[in-house]
Amino acid sequence: MDALSPCTCFQLRRASRRTSQVYDHHLAAADLSLNAYSILRRAREPRPLGTLADALGMDRTTLTRNLKPLIAAGLLSSQPGEDPRQRQVHITAKGKRRLQKAQPLWQQAQDEIEALFGSAHVAALNQQLEALSVALEAESHA
Repeated sequence: MDALSPCTCFQLRRASRRTSQVYDHHLAAADLSLNAYSILRRAREPRPLGTLADALGMDRTTLTRNLKPLIAAGLLSSQPGEDPRQRQVHITAKGKRRLQKAQPLWQQAQDEIEALFGSAHVAALNQQLEALSVALEAESHA
């Protein structure tokens, strides 16, 4: 393995790619990627596009690109919001069924990561990553 990189972004992205591979492998049985699964989970209630993008940590353009195949597959719906300039995104009945099929597969991936890294390490990592996200979000609005 390469020497430890001092670049936080590199370390996060490399770990993220490897972690995503584990989840994608399990979720493939439900014909979903981790990205699609995450979007479906956060669209269980109708949400404005911007709010959904914020919840996912994505910009609106990236989210819009990721929504297209989910809408085309009938897993999500997009409708005008109270403000006609705003779009509301929510899961469809078909999307709910797919999410229900995927949830135990996601849990298998979660269990695999915890078995590899340890439950205490996973919990601590999640706390640290949440704190980092909060700090970066606060900085971006300052």
